[in-house]
Amino acid sequence: MEQPLPNGARRNEDIALDLLKLIASTTQVIKPAASSAGFGAPSAPKSDDQIATLLDLYKRCLSAVQGK
Repeated sequence: MEQPLPNGARRNEDIALDLLKLIASTTQVIKPAASSAGFGAPSAPKSDDQIATLLDLYKRCLSAVQGK
């Protein structure tokens, strides 16, 4: 069972998630696909690729927060 955190303390996972959001928004890691009349940009990343990129970035953020 997890021990309660002191007031104001945050879990490493929460901090890593905030770091992920900051990095993804400022660097535009995930760019929304441009929509057009049935034609998509061939170079636009697929959603599976975007998910993999985000998960990898989250793992890196968590490692940084944990000091690994």
